[in-house]
Amino acid sequence: MQNSEQIWQLVDQRREPYVELSDKIWGMPELCYDEHRSSAEHKAMLEAEGFKVTTNVAGIPTAVMGEAGEGGPIIAILGEYDALPGLSQEAGVTEPRPVPGESRGHGCGHNLLGSASLMAAAAVKDWLKANGLPGRVRYYGCPAEEGGAAKGFMVRDGAFDDVDIAITWHPASFAGVDDAISLANTRIDFSFVGRASHAAAAPHLGRSALDAVELMNVGVNYMREHMPSDARIHYAYLDAGGIAPNVVQSTAKVRYLIRARNVTELNALVTRVRKIADGAALMTECTVSTRVISAVSNLLGNTALEKAMHANLARIGAPEWDDADRAKAAEFQATLSEEDILSAWRRVGVEPREGEVLCEQVVPENAKGVPMIGSTDVGDVSWKVPTVQARGATCAIGTPFHSWQLTGQGKLPAAHKGMVHVAKVMAGTAIDALQNPNLIAEAKADHAKRTGGKPYESPLPADAKPALDMSVSV
Repeated sequence: MQNSEQIWQLVDQRREPYVELSDKIWGMPELCYDEHRSSAEHKAMLEAEGFKVTTNVAGIPTAVMGEAGEGGPIIAILGEYDALPGLSQEAGVTEPRPVPGESRGHGCGHNLLGSASLMAAAAVKDWLKANGLPGRVRYYGCPAEEGGAAKGFMVRDGAFDDVDIAITWHPASFAGVDDAISLANTRIDFSFVGRASHAAAAPHLGRSALDAVELMNVGVNYMREHMPSDARIHYAYLDAGGIAPNVVQSTAKVRYLIRARNVTELNALVTRVRKIADGAALMTECTVSTRVISAVSNLLGNTALEKAMHANLARIGAPEWDDADRAKAAEFQATLSEEDILSAWRRVGVEPREGEVLCEQVVPENAKGVPMIGSTDVGDVSWKVPTVQARGATCAIGTPFHSWQLTGQGKLPAAHKGMVHVAKVMAGTAIDALQNPNLIAEAKADHAKRTGGKPYESPLPADAKPALDMSVSV
């Protein structure tokens, strides 16, 4: 307990500069692979803390890593700092009000995510030094979680080869250990090329790439009835061919996001979607080419690490709020639907408590929530090394992620308190592993059992490279 108290004090000592870092990142929202200023701020903080810094990790300009300590096990703490398009919002305002001139926003809380993780890593660094113990802590600044799958490229290229365990977190409505369920996914661009012509005078000479995309979408929509119920397929037009209806569109491009329970099921779905694209090209006498933008594995849990993280949560308890925090959270919650709020309670498997607008309890270890499954490139790290993820309470209960309401709460005092709270949880879990070799051994044994002892296989094609240009036109 004394060591845990010491590590939490080391976190508390850093509160002001890391709140400032989080707010600074909130104020410079950058999309995936374009987080140059945000990455630079994290690099500067790593250097100020005395970490040995590596940039351009896995050939990604906005990926950064800092290491401190000597010998012993290597503990990785993962951070992110990318934003989302279309989610600009003034801080603290409880109605839609984008920041003038800004279209992007931190609607998933990654400004908090990276700052808390770096804060935890820095506290562990000082704890190692103060106690004269062997061990190394690494902070991984991971860009492009929102669609770019940077961690997948980093894992594939060996950035985690010598790591013993990995720890991370994500902002949420509640504080607890994350239920390690996610969908494997891939993003693929399908580019169709046909032949332009005058749509009235010579329509028979044209071959419409736009028709090909539309036929592909129809085909995939018919396929939905005949795929696993927990699989998901989404699409977005990147190029509809132009704005002139009197021209047969000669080019069109669509991006598909395909999700499945695991990589095996994902690959089967991808094969079917590719066949539909080929069919659409055949029907319209167009050609089609593809580019894999990203691919991620599903998350693997780790019982040993999850129990250790929950023990830290149980000791520290829920975040401590004041009346002003609750009042502001109530204002934001008033903008939500009843379904938004009930869905948040159901997700964590806790009975709703009337009048509770901020998390006042740690989610019980045995809580069984209703899965609401997304995807994350943390999945690839979890297949490479034993990994555990916390949920940190940083917003009003029910706040939908990827929403203006989440962006609007990103600089509130409650968000800062939740950020510091989860930094303590991660740091405490890290030193439990550093002090207890048996915990790392148990985590590795659990990991070997879940993977069947097989080495990690990247879902990315061997020739796939990070799509550094994917945010250029957004």
